[in-house]
Amino acid sequence: MKKYEQKPLRYAVDALEPHMQKCTIEFHYGKHHAAYIANLNAALEKAPEFEAPECPARLVHHLHHVPEAIRTAVRNNGGGHFNHSFFWKCLTPNGQGAPVGELAKAIDRDFGSFDAFREKFEAAAMSHFGAGWAWLILKKDGKLAVCSTPNQDCPLMPESVVPGIEHGRPILALDLWEHSFYLQYQNRKADYIKSFWKLVDWEQAEKVYQKALAHRLAKAEGKKDGCCCSQEKQGCMI
Repeated sequence: MKKYEQKPLRYAVDALEPHMQKCTIEFHYGKHHAAYIANLNAALEKAPEFEAPECPARLVHHLHHVPEAIRTAVRNNGGGHFNHSFFWKCLTPNGQGAPVGELAKAIDRDFGSFDAFREKFEAAAMSHFGAGWAWLILKKDGKLAVCSTPNQDCPLMPESVVPGIEHGRPILALDLWEHSFYLQYQNRKADYIKSFWKLVDWEQAEKVYQKALAHRLAKAEGKKDGCCCSQEKQGCMI
């Protein structure tokens, strides 16, 4: 049976200070994210006939293939594992401040400017009630969009299982669960959201965007892609 494991962070637990404190990362990564992985593996043990894919992105993308008896647990905990794994790679101690490359051009094209995009992203994050995530995604039509999802749902999940959310390939994510900011920011959610921009790894986001474009082109040409995140060809998005 496939057992999922937590990848090491690309930076030290205190490297994102002062915008994300060491204590927050220790609890968020070391406790909350780890618990999602443990619970995901426990759920999969209850359906030994199901062969879970190597990549968590593929698992959530093909959630409709998961046995119904464990599907809700996999949706919650598989989503928690993928979302957090993706989120950690959105961050860097050396934030570039603004988008780069083709992603920067696409943001200008689809939102009018980086400032307009940032305003829309912050509004989506602030207006989302309760636990969830804010996303920048690439939609099927090739345009970028901002959306939010509840709990541990993500835009990669199939519409047949998770209706009512915007679907597409994640480019950037922000965790809106209170455990991601409350130790440091308490009820100052707006300050947490604004601090996010100081940590965004736009070079990583550009790489993810390029993979998303390549995957979309491959599908348009009828080519079979090995993974929803192009794992076999270009490296997994997480």
